[in-house]
Amino acid sequence: MRPHVHSCLKSVALLVLSFAGHPCAAQSEPAAKTPTAKQTAPEKQPTPEAELRKLIESADNDRAALVRNLETYLKKYPDSSQRPQIYRALVEAALQLRESAKAADYAERVVALTPEDMSMTLMAIQLLERSGDEAGLRRAVSYSTRVLDFLNRDSQEEKSPKVSPEEWLAGKNRDRATILALRGRLEMKLHDNASAQRDFEASYATLPTASAAERLGEIAELNQKLDQAILQYARAFSLADTNEGGSGRRELRQKLGNTWRLAHGSENALGNYILQTYDELTLATTPKIAKNHNIKEPYEFVVRKAPEGSSYPLAGSKGKILVLSFWATWCGPCRAMEPHFARVAASFANNPDTIFLAANCDEDESLVSPYLAEDKPQTAVVFSDGLDRLLAVASFPTIVVLDRAGRIAYRAEGFDADTAERNLTEAVRSALATASAKE
Repeated sequence: MRPHVHSCLKSVALLVLSFAGHPCAAQSEPAAKTPTAKQTAPEKQPTPEAELRKLIESADNDRAALVRNLETYLKKYPDSSQRPQIYRALVEAALQLRESAKAADYAERVVALTPEDMSMTLMAIQLLERSGDEAGLRRAVSYSTRVLDFLNRDSQEEKSPKVSPEEWLAGKNRDRATILALRGRLEMKLHDNASAQRDFEASYATLPTASAAERLGEIAELNQKLDQAILQYARAFSLADTNEGGSGRRELRQKLGNTWRLAHGSENALGNYILQTYDELTLATTPKIAKNHNIKEPYEFVVRKAPEGSSYPLAGSKGKILVLSFWATWCGPCRAMEPHFARVAASFANNPDTIFLAANCDEDESLVSPYLAEDKPQTAVVFSDGLDRLLAVASFPTIVVLDRAGRIAYRAEGFDADTAERNLTEAVRSALATASAKE
């Protein structure tokens, strides 16, 4: 709770003047000069900033009056340059008045004017979710996608020097997992369970949480996939004491027991299954020595072919142009990127100096085999095995082109269907031409 709510609201509203740099935000209007007997001065019209100040001060500590006065001002000056600040003040006041619909309306207006304002975008999402209105929920899904795009574009170059790369990446993953779960929750309310499942799977893969596992269990149960529901509920039960969100262990125990009985007729062996799931989760989260952890040159790496796991030494690629597409099973843009990557690879198939590899970065490698069986990519697939760490891959999809010496000749993060193939083709040709010129 915020202290001194009334004075805080008035201060927030007064900020709209300070943003404009107008002196009346900090001081009173100068006293008018007394007209002489010979000439009566015409009455001076107040400036818009002076009107706004007067309307704010007349509301005093009355939040409802503040809202009325600010809305009156906006009707008179609909194109005021101070609208973003006024809208923010109206969001704050409407929240204190418990008028969620009004707060959501003004939050969306802020977002429309300043789409880069992620904090207000998140506020709009939460308020629209609270409303439960279908149209509002669909807009909230769109806003969630906007936040995810923002997170995917965020790069280490923009981080504070006080934050280590590991801390920055951990924070980014937490934020990404949270927004994916939020979008999944919205999609469930819209009964789009297929999209919700993809988002919760992506959220869990980014950062395993009890709430994401529980939602996956609910979706599996709705689809009558009892074995999957049992697995997800068991994961949620095991994680419930270490993650916030989702149900408590008592409710999860009930869901798990009900689903197990439906599948097996009784609760026999359920206890052993829970312990096994707990042990698997503990093992998965135990720090391990990273593969290729001491290697500093990409062509010295030994990765594994996916999904069978046989060794694939990159030493055989040295002296050639190596094109890598880093991807994950939960990444929608990666799935969209794959056919474009495959077409570029096919265009260079007769060139012995180029090698194209799709490098999977899933932490849970058990997801890869069924994904490949369904998707059937046309290019060779390997596990990244630390190559993503060496090349500082922080978002998916990321394309990296290495020259003959293992130096980065080209990098592209994200996916644009209109430019992906052309840009990658030009990058590979440029790398080949540069290599030929040096020879």
